[in-house]
Amino acid sequence: MSEENIPTPAPVPHQRRPRYRGKNPRRFEDKYKEHGGDAVTIAKVIAAGKTPVGTHRPIMVAEILATLAPQPGNIAVDCTLGHGGHAQEILARISPGGKLLGLDADPVELPKTEARLHALGFGAEVFTAHRSNFAGLPQVLAAQNLPGADLILADLGVSSMQIDDPARGFSVKHNGPLDMRMNPQRGLPAAALLQKIKPAALAAMLADFADEPNAATLGPALAGKAFATTRELGDAIRAALPRRGRDDADLTVRRVFQALRIAVNDEFSALDALLRNLPACLQPGGRVAILTFHSGEDRRVKKVFADGRRNGFYSEISEEVIRPTAAERISNSRSAPAKLRWARRAN
Repeated sequence: MSEENIPTPAPVPHQRRPRYRGKNPRRFEDKYKEHGGDAVTIAKVIAAGKTPVGTHRPIMVAEILATLAPQPGNIAVDCTLGHGGHAQEILARISPGGKLLGLDADPVELPKTEARLHALGFGAEVFTAHRSNFAGLPQVLAAQNLPGADLILADLGVSSMQIDDPARGFSVKHNGPLDMRMNPQRGLPAAALLQKIKPAALAAMLADFADEPNAATLGPALAGKAFATTRELGDAIRAALPRRGRDDADLTVRRVFQALRIAVNDEFSALDALLRNLPACLQPGGRVAILTFHSGEDRRVKKVFADGRRNGFYSEISEEVIRPTAAERISNSRSAPAKLRWARRAN
């Protein structure tokens, strides 16, 4: 074919980038400057006391480091790796000669964090990631031929990456599928749980898992119903509340979502297994720190640590709960409900 007969390709129309919706766009999908790592935008978000989407700001880092006192050569476990903020600080302090095992059940976020920490220079000889929740801690240690750890951290909060993404179904602010599974490949989503649960069982769950004062009313109103999205459920919760309870409707919605998330992920069973296994997973003199975010978690940790000291498993425990400083609560509002407790295994 001669050059004069070669057809001229049609011009590709220019695709304009969507306009960034104001200084603080509300929709997750519109926050592409944060997703893309725009340094100026991210700095402004943090300065406003918020967390850029797709990231997580580690809570009470200084207090956790003071409690665990990581030293070069230590074997450490981060039972809830998340975005890797706590792990990064611990890794910097256990080198040279130390190693950190990072556990997380989330198949979406775990590979991202593993790649991020490796890119920071923490190679496989000092950091390995393991897809497991903290109930599997003994199995992970055994697979690594480790008799125990010198330091164990468990941050029981939900990562901001999960909360902020409507597709994960955790958010009370943004509409998305009613899912709430940490591992989207396992178990039943929250929508299926609500459809199959009985009213009395749901009322008991709301009372036990979230201290919900309207549990007896909400159980019959929500159990056995079909809710496809988080917004549908939130609207149904508000509509079911008695008139006197509607002033605190947003708090009630958050408590119901909390209880469902705990149930969907069987969080209390996993926490009970972790607390039961801790003494056997710690080296003599080893330390554990647990960061909780609601009373149901904190009660369990407090009781098991106290029982462990009484039974001789722990030589020391935190006498009082440790809370974030006022400065941290202002700079990172998601830290406000955090409570830190620690224990040291007897020699």
